[in-house]
Amino acid sequence: MNPDSGETAETAGTAETASGETARAYFDDLAVLLAEAGMPADRAAATVGELAGYLAESGGDPEEEFGPAAELAGELAGTSGPPAEPAADARTWSWTADLFHDVKMLNEYGAQGWEVDRVDARGLFVCARDPEHPQQWEYSRELVAGGRRRGVLDRLTPDGWEPCGTWVGFEYFKRPRAASLGPAAELTAPPQAPDRGLFLSPGFYAFVAGVLVVLALAMAALLRFGKLDGDMSTILGLLSGAAVGALIPMTALWIARRRDRRS
Repeated sequence: MNPDSGETAETAGTAETASGETARAYFDDLAVLLAEAGMPADRAAATVGELAGYLAESGGDPEEEFGPAAELAGELAGTSGPPAEPAADARTWSWTADLFHDVKMLNEYGAQGWEVDRVDARGLFVCARDPEHPQQWEYSRELVAGGRRRGVLDRLTPDGWEPCGTWVGFEYFKRPRAASLGPAAELTAPPQAPDRGLFLSPGFYAFVAGVLVVLALAMAALLRFGKLDGDMSTILGLLSGAAVGALIPMTALWIARRRDRRS
């Protein structure tokens, strides 16, 4: 028997225990921060559970995967309404879009000279446009969770892409279109800043409609087979639980399909 094998196993077990304790402490802090940010308890619990499950599969460090707990809590808590509308002649602009078409919208407004400076804690793209020499920009989004960031950077950096913001497990990249268009990338008369800051796609509405259909069918089945006694609190509890249960796997499936199409 190798005398080092016992030490190796003991070391591995100690490391695994330390990693588990770190993850538990991280998610305990996150739960408290989400509650302080005003997120409903059931939604906060489902969110923490989803992130913890993802981390258990990836085996990574929680802060490396998701960033500091305080920043993640701010991102996840978000805002209840659309961002404030900018002035028509604004040189800066903050906006957001759903994951079904955020890159499409980024490229559309990048062609109008809007450069993303960062993604803020609420998930808004914070943009600016050079008032004197506006340039066209192009954008890309990559999944960087699970230790993929280094490989993504190695692949994109040689082609002129640079990071411009992160949102949970995604990172956004930008590069000036001058690299491919030359002087034609400079805009002479860019349009005014948009008067809105929230863009939802047909795919998003279809996704929500699909979730509602699933919930309606589930409720109809439960009522038909006598699983509900008509008590409103019971019905509302089942509805909220079903909503969370439906959204999590549907979101995970959509992300996985998007990742497969890119690979």
